[in-house]
Amino acid sequence: MDKKLVIIPTYNEKENIEEIVRVVFGLPGGFHILVIDDGSPDGTAAIVKRLQESFPERLHLVERSGKLGLGTAYLTGFRWALERDYDYIFEMDADFSHNPADLLRLHEACEKGGADVSVGSRYCNGVSVVDWPISRILISYFASGYVRTILRMRVYDTTAGFVCYKRKVLGTMDLDAVKMKGYGFQIEMKYSAWKLGFQLKEVPIIFTNRQKGSSKMSGGIFGEAFWGVIALRFRNIKSRA
Repeated sequence: MDKKLVIIPTYNEKENIEEIVRVVFGLPGGFHILVIDDGSPDGTAAIVKRLQESFPERLHLVERSGKLGLGTAYLTGFRWALERDYDYIFEMDADFSHNPADLLRLHEACEKGGADVSVGSRYCNGVSVVDWPISRILISYFASGYVRTILRMRVYDTTAGFVCYKRKVLGTMDLDAVKMKGYGFQIEMKYSAWKLGFQLKEVPIIFTNRQKGSSKMSGGIFGEAFWGVIALRFRNIKSRA
């Protein structure tokens, strides 16, 4: 059986972390989970450590000191996964905005559907978002349109954070060259994979706004993505030496 790792970055997710772990482990396919916790003061890491007693071979934890950014959390997880020979590496939020059952569909798109990167997409079949204010939907939707226009990449949900990578994609990328740290990171990863010749496929999902805990979004996140995309358009994307 192939080795599958779901990377879940956390900061103050005590309301969600135990349930999301148990739901993912209840899926077929033998998924493993790596939680990257950025020093959550609410005790998220302590909950994960307790759960490791029940899932010692499948649940893993990396603790970092302070909020170091979404992008650096995933890069830490990618390197961790590559060192341990995982075949498929997933990004997923802890707050159930992504339906864990869709992990199976993302995996199938890569295993059988010809994709090297599969993207859980809110926008490839219209708009599939539940419980977001209309202002946030419009910002997100038109931001993806802006990215497509600038980068000329035919991905409708460029900022999506629900993604499956084949190992060869992350092994080919120069992860040290990734510059954006917030949600621009999601754009940069997809663009880099595309420029390196990998096949991206969008899998339609329904995105549901978190019901527990607080959002980590900020204006600076959008600012980095806006200006970073322009710089990205003119950058030479190279594979790892």
